[in-house]
Amino acid sequence: MDARPDPEPCRDQDLGLFEVTKSDGAARIGRFYTRHGSFTTPALLPVVNPNILTIEPMEMWEEFGIEALITNSYVIWKNEELRESALEEGIHSLLNFPGAIVTDSGTFQSYVYGDVEVSPEEIVQFQREMGVDIGTMLDVFGRPDMTREQLEKAVDETAERAIPSLEMAGGTLLLNGPIQGGLHDDLRAQSAQIMGLAEGQDKGFAIHPIGGIVPLMEQQRYRELFRILLASRAALPPERPVHLFGCGHPMLFPMAIALGADLFDSAAYAIFARDDRILTPEGTVKLESLQEWTFTSKSLFGYTPDQVRSMDDKARCRILAQHNLEVTQAELSRCREAIRSGTIWELAEQRSHCSPQLRDAFIWIQDQLSEPDEGPVGESVLRLISSCDPLRDGGEPIGDDIEYRPHILHMHALLATRWRVPGSWWDSSTGNPKRVALVEGASPPWRHSILQEVMASLVEEPRTVVMIATPLGVIPFSLEDVSPWCHLVGPDDMWIGEYDDEEIQASLSEFGLSGIPVTRISPGEADESKADNFESVQDWLDRCSIVDKLAVLCSVHPLESCKITKGISVRRSRTKRVINVLSDGEHVLSPRLTDGGISLTLAGARRLNELHTSPPPKFGADFPDEVFSGIPRICIIDDAIPFVGKGRNVIHGYSLGADPHLIPGQPCLVVDSNGSLVAHGTSLSTALDVAFMRKGLAVKVREGAMKGV
Repeated sequence: MDARPDPEPCRDQDLGLFEVTKSDGAARIGRFYTRHGSFTTPALLPVVNPNILTIEPMEMWEEFGIEALITNSYVIWKNEELRESALEEGIHSLLNFPGAIVTDSGTFQSYVYGDVEVSPEEIVQFQREMGVDIGTMLDVFGRPDMTREQLEKAVDETAERAIPSLEMAGGTLLLNGPIQGGLHDDLRAQSAQIMGLAEGQDKGFAIHPIGGIVPLMEQQRYRELFRILLASRAALPPERPVHLFGCGHPMLFPMAIALGADLFDSAAYAIFARDDRILTPEGTVKLESLQEWTFTSKSLFGYTPDQVRSMDDKARCRILAQHNLEVTQAELSRCREAIRSGTIWELAEQRSHCSPQLRDAFIWIQDQLSEPDEGPVGESVLRLISSCDPLRDGGEPIGDDIEYRPHILHMHALLATRWRVPGSWWDSSTGNPKRVALVEGASPPWRHSILQEVMASLVEEPRTVVMIATPLGVIPFSLEDVSPWCHLVGPDDMWIGEYDDEEIQASLSEFGLSGIPVTRISPGEADESKADNFESVQDWLDRCSIVDKLAVLCSVHPLESCKITKGISVRRSRTKRVINVLSDGEHVLSPRLTDGGISLTLAGARRLNELHTSPPPKFGADFPDEVFSGIPRICIIDDAIPFVGKGRNVIHGYSLGADPHLIPGQPCLVVDSNGSLVAHGTSLSTALDVAFMRKGLAVKVREGAMKGV
């Protein structure tokens, strides 16, 4: 196999930028740009001790796909021979590694040994002079057992060192700005805000490691670990990666990534190997306890546990370290694929059962998702939920934890706040509903399994609200093809369950349907004698579906949606599913077959933009706190209009503002500073991302409004 080529240096304008290429809530895949190439996140930075090279850095590059590693600048600084070599030849030559090199500053040594013999400015200068890609300022380690007064002092002293460290880094050395604060949410958020805002003459910090967490991992205090991560992220700028300093066990990756961690580092791959311990995604295994391998890896293939045990210490340590690094890389690949497929939370659910302490932390996180705390932790949780695309392609496996998945919580929240009872009924009557028809015992697709019974119920009493009982609660029939409900995967009998009156009333109350009589309908109960009116009922149901989807997914007021859908006609597939929606003969939108969402046409986008009465969004402006604010918009700068208007995607850094209810994965409009339509497409970002990110796609444009002009 040919040797892996050396990386290409990034363009000058990209140095230190972080580009998010895919996200799922707080979890994200990105590229971080350095002088020695870019590297993909989430990633592990293997800790390399130049005095003890269990695995050679070049082997990490060529055999394990490692794009960036971390070493300790203080260890090199203290060793005269290493220091001179690093200054003369450069750190990349010293370690023989072509990729990005990150260095720590000696803060951890101060935690272990009590003090270090170098000043904050001196260690940054040393990192810069030996050609480090990403250095770290010398912060003050905040132990979890410190008093609040001590931790406040650590945060303050770290903050005082920030600007001088950035000035010393200059324009070439990217710098880590660590977050301290112990177990105190407010101190973590305060530290994150200070470090996030710190600016030297050339730039601010490039990455934010969360420090002081190693003692928590050593004691398996994972609940506190994740609380610190959430509290810190509440105040950190979204355009910078978040690094869990010292975290490297693959078992922790899925949950940490789901909560927003981008980078990890650890020497565990080597340290555990020296102690004959083997890393797996489910935990740690002692070599002495194994008769057979219960896992596979390229490193161990062809050997038995007995054969590995019989090796000399050096050979055994090397082969176990190779396995540990291989498993770590494989778990990160698994996490990235889970982000791409929208299943990172399911992976975190699975891993939570690997350890009682991890399961306890996961249950605490579920409690936060259900009822967030006040303060920075709650802010992070709410932001996580609202940044999830509520819809998913493919199946949604049923499990004990399903109701806490953030995208499902987001969809329920959108339903609870934006769904409304129809303003008029299929027979053109108006007024309040007279009853609720509750579909039970039917499985999706409901337009096949129960449609005749639903239409018969509506003919019998036009002022009927039809709802469906699902394992995830009650939903309106108008959203019967929307995920996750129509894609639930589980045993057939999950649709047969009977719900008592108290459960039903509790669910209906969330939709404003309390106290309305309930009639239960099941498959096989249709009265075919009423079929004469079925076509009119079907047309009304189709219109309700479009109105409700525009309301729930796009924040368009139902009364406004009724204007667009007045006089609609639809084109259906052979399975009776709506493919295209036309208004006054003009194609305005299409329901998506994969997840039940909607895709606009340019004509539909124009009509929705005309409904806006508020000015286009601008960063820093006040936004009205309304349930129905209209389809979200991104306002772009004049220079980008000719490109976006002809169908090019919206790139981060070219926007003037974004509506705060922008939802990743859902339709949005692109407008100019006057509010005129430039394009429409699918948002890939939240409004916060649009405000801060400087590289990558903000909107995947579906069609430009100036195409052909």
